[in-house]
Amino acid sequence: MAATAGAPCNPYVLQNRHNDSMRKRYLLSRRLARVLALTGIALVTCAHGAPQAGIRSVRHVNPNVLWHLVHGRCVPAARHHHYPPRPCVEVSAPPGHFERGYAVLKDIKGRYQYLVLPLTRIAGIESPAVLEPGAPNYFADAWTARLYVEAALHETVPRDELSLAVNSRYGRTQNELHIHVDCIRPNVRRALRRVESAITGHWNRLPTPLLHHAYQAKWIGGTSLTINPFRSLATALPDGTQMGLYGLAVIGAYSSAGKPGFVLLATRADIARGDDGSAEELQDRSCAITRRVQH
Repeated sequence: MAATAGAPCNPYVLQNRHNDSMRKRYLLSRRLARVLALTGIALVTCAHGAPQAGIRSVRHVNPNVLWHLVHGRCVPAARHHHYPPRPCVEVSAPPGHFERGYAVLKDIKGRYQYLVLPLTRIAGIESPAVLEPGAPNYFADAWTARLYVEAALHETVPRDELSLAVNSRYGRTQNELHIHVDCIRPNVRRALRRVESAITGHWNRLPTPLLHHAYQAKWIGGTSLTINPFRSLATALPDGTQMGLYGLAVIGAYSSAGKPGFVLLATRADIARGDDGSAEELQDRSCAITRRVQH
């Protein structure tokens, strides 16, 4: 929500109301980009991202860095009406329902990637909390947060160039659920277009791998993400299958008829084969697909 003249808005209370228009959010993100550029806000280093492929090397990383950043710095800043609530760019919760809120943090990896994190403690994709009836749709929140990627690029980005990703429990170093918001790799988008006919309203294994890894895919129509991707995947898995084995991605897309929607993608970790189930591999931190980034 845009602030009144001369007074910064309080994102902790005002952001993410369901009746806020996308235009207001976009203008807010554009203004934030200018603020970041003018003030030179330092990004917070957080070693948690996965390499583009394969099992990452073991590092001595505090698995609670993200939790401490959000609740030790971002939330107190938002409660004191500081905007942006550094090091986050947004802390958002419905009034009276803090536990249903989320934070948006600029990732140190890449110039354009952001992270969306629940304000309640959720370890990762394996947590039963993401499947509870009425659970917040964090992927929908992350799709809204794509506007920060656009602000960083100073461009409106077509939906089929943007993606969201959650890694499996074996493809992460942080024990706090975080959704990566970034551009999709150009070769991944081309590959998805080649197998478009195999992507239906039901989960099916793609006929060809993506980046040498097997993926299942499902088509969801609509301009907004009205289903919970976590629950969609869970209901399609055989009984007893561990959700923590899976990386999950949501890709903005268009149907062959030009209608907007999303492609849901899931990959299963196979540690013996060196595959850690990192859906983040589908993303490109350089946003080369936009063709507007100078390399």
